[in-house]
Amino acid sequence: MHPRGVHQVKTTFDLMRVWAAITGLVLAALYFGCLYAGVKSFAMLPMLPMLIAGIGGFEMVLYAQDVWFKRKRQNG
Repeated sequence: MHPRGVHQVKTTFDLMRVWAAITGLVLAALYFGCLYAGVKSFAMLPMLPMLIAGIGGFEMVLYAQDVWFKRKRQNG
């Protein structure tokens, strides 16, 4: 851990989680930007909520897994 309390990205899996979070945020911004601008002809507009939900679900499962493993290490 750095002195400022920032954790280093240690593995490829951690890097994948960072990219998944960035991708989810970009897709959410794109979706709400299209809604704000009133774009109706964008081909991916109906699929964006499903993509955002899928990436969000992936991140929630990984977060729950991290919490589970940390609790397991402390109690076992």
